[in-house]
Amino acid sequence: MVLKRKSCNLQTSDETAVHSTVAFVLKGYPRLSETFIAQEILALEQRGLDILIVSLRQPTDRSRHPIHKEIRAGILYLPEFPAREPSRVQKAWSWARRQPNYRVARNQWLRDLRRDWSLARTRSFAQSLVLAHEAPAQLTRLHAHYIHTPASVTRYAAMVLDVPWSCSAHARDIWTAPDWDKKEKLDDLDWLVTCTAVGEKHLTTLAGDPRRVELVYHGLDFGRFPLAGNKQGTSDGSSKNKTVSLISVGRAVEKKGYGCLLDALARLPKHLHWHFTHIGDGALLPALKSQAKKLAIDDRITWMGAQPQDRVIESYRAADMFVLANCVAQDGDMDGLPNVMMEAQSQGLACVSTELSAIPELIEDGITGVLVPPDDEYALSSALARVISNPSLRAQLGKAGLGRVREKFSHHQGVEQLAAKFGLATTRRRMRA
Repeated sequence: MVLKRKSCNLQTSDETAVHSTVAFVLKGYPRLSETFIAQEILALEQRGLDILIVSLRQPTDRSRHPIHKEIRAGILYLPEFPAREPSRVQKAWSWARRQPNYRVARNQWLRDLRRDWSLARTRSFAQSLVLAHEAPAQLTRLHAHYIHTPASVTRYAAMVLDVPWSCSAHARDIWTAPDWDKKEKLDDLDWLVTCTAVGEKHLTTLAGDPRRVELVYHGLDFGRFPLAGNKQGTSDGSSKNKTVSLISVGRAVEKKGYGCLLDALARLPKHLHWHFTHIGDGALLPALKSQAKKLAIDDRITWMGAQPQDRVIESYRAADMFVLANCVAQDGDMDGLPNVMMEAQSQGLACVSTELSAIPELIEDGITGVLVPPDDEYALSSALARVISNPSLRAQLGKAGLGRVREKFSHHQGVEQLAAKFGLATTRRRMRA
């Protein structure tokens, strides 16, 4: 049964009122590329946190991961384009104007608008008013995923409602948001967690109180990524029946470095037999397919598009190695620690990537994987050729990577940290009880 509370945009299957609810404000939900957020929401739900998912955008992915079907949280979709829902925004504004803290939120928005004169900033304020108006009465905290736009909506709404708020910062949001915006948010929120040591270091330098920033790795739920068995193979690319299968999972966007990767693949020795599979969607996909054709390697590539998690795991297990050529985009955007690398290592795959951002926090060059400088197609091609032609090296790197990811990057540790932040009983406290 679907209940509607305050707005027809709020969907939930739980008819039992709960006295304390935390709203998780996301840019979009559900998203195939944000499994780590869904993993976190489900784990916190299972520990007793009552969550309302607030999405700034309607979903665009055609399919969902199995984990999305397990999450019971209600979903509130805010007006993605406020001008298309004027009556909803008007009702929220009329209600908000009568709230004691409305002027505090409005004045903050106006100060921000003077420094960031954009339609996006105005949309964020309109969405925040709808969020504040349509939030359930039992809401006690707002939590934003990403410190840029979702945190702006969260901050304004928290001001109107006079409730505390917190944030999870990730990658693009950290490196593309202006420092003044991040600094003011860090001084205003209760606490912030971020998923890489390099992100923690940057945000700590901006925070008035560095204790508000904490490193919490996402990690993997190994129950969803069980051991794949022995990855020892004999394929070395020396003949067609010994073709080596490469896989990469990631959106076709600039920071993933797929243009450089295609150039590197085209430079591989002609005698090597290899096949590359890409999983993911993205705006650059047509251009990448055209580039592959011009390089005359399109017959060696399979473009699978976005896939649900079970298909992704199957593809990892069918591959011999993983590659992702991360780089810094022209607007400063870059990955933190891509979850797909941890996923690949959980299946015993040898990984080749770049010395960028937080990737060295997971991959130690020559021990748990191979790293090359970003935007260096020659170094990348040389590394790929070495790993393709050496099955024993792949097995060695894959085994070491598997050991490290299972030892250091289990999501249970991160969930325990978050549970404590949200005031939930951790496993240790439950065991003592």
